[in-house]
Amino acid sequence: MPADPSESALPLPFETARGSASPAPLEVEVTGLFDLYRERLLRYLLSLGLSVEDGEEIVQEVFLALFRHLERGKSRRNLRGWIFRVAHNLALKRRGRTHLNFEGLAGDQFPDPGPDPEEQLAGARRQRVLLAVLDALAEQDRRCLFLRAEGLRYREIAQVLDMSLGAVSLSLSRSLARLARAAER
Repeated sequence: MPADPSESALPLPFETARGSASPAPLEVEVTGLFDLYRERLLRYLLSLGLSVEDGEEIVQEVFLALFRHLERGKSRRNLRGWIFRVAHNLALKRRGRTHLNFEGLAGDQFPDPGPDPEEQLAGARRQRVLLAVLDALAEQDRRCLFLRAEGLRYREIAQVLDMSLGAVSLSLSRSLARLARAAER
C-alpha cells in the first residue's frame, strides 16, 4: 500500500507549526530590497556594457548573496552601497575589463516628447553630443556619474568603486562640468 504523500513530504523552508507557509522576516526584507533596487541595479549593470540577460543574472546573484550575508548575521550598515558594490564586482568578473557601451542609447530608448519636429531634431542632436561626451569620459568618471544618477551618495560611490571621497567628488565635478559645457553649445 503506498504511503500518504503528505507524510513523507519534506517541510517547506518557511513552514510554520500550523502547516501554512509564511515567509520569514529575512526573506521579506530581502524581497523588499530586491523590489526597491532591482531596476536601478540593472540600469547600472547595463551602463557597464552587460547584456540584459547577464545583468538579470547578476542582480539575482547579488540578492542571493545578500540573503546569505544577512542570514549569517553580517553587517546591515549601508546595504544599498553593499548591493551596488557586489553587483559592480560581479560585473567586473563577468566581463573582465568592462567597457561602457553607449550604442543604442540614442533613438527609441530616449524619445523626445513634443510634437514639433524641429524640437525633436534639436533634442536628438543634443543627446548625441551628450552621449559623445559621456563616451569620451574616463571609465572611472562614467562609473561615478552612473552611480550618482542611481541615487548613491558620494560616500557610497567611494565604497563601491574603492576610491577616496575626494576622488569621487573631483570625478563628478569634472564630469558634470564637461556635460554642462557640451549642453551649452
